[in-house]
Amino acid sequence: MTSYIVIALFAVGIGIGWLLQEKKTTRKHVDTAVTWSVYLLLFLLGISVGINDEIINNFSRIGYKAFWLTFGAVVGSVLLAKVVYQLFFKTDNKE
Repeated sequence: MTSYIVIALFAVGIGIGWLLQEKKTTRKHVDTAVTWSVYLLLFLLGISVGINDEIINNFSRIGYKAFWLTFGAVVGSVLLAKVVYQLFFKTDNKE
């Protein structure tokens, strides 16, 4: 049931965004709200990790795995973003 709510909210957001795409001030406010929402979610995730005794007690063992997983995810994301940019967004200005 929760996945349907997420999909429905996403679809409604796309619709509202499409209707408001011409308003530059709205886009600026939405970008700011998204940034602060991500900050809030990361803060709450930190609290969730800090409360969990199992994670805290095994942090030294989990830490290395988490570091390499995060490192791989970041490097992979950057490389894939570069490929997507080169394939779909880069324009050749040869005239």
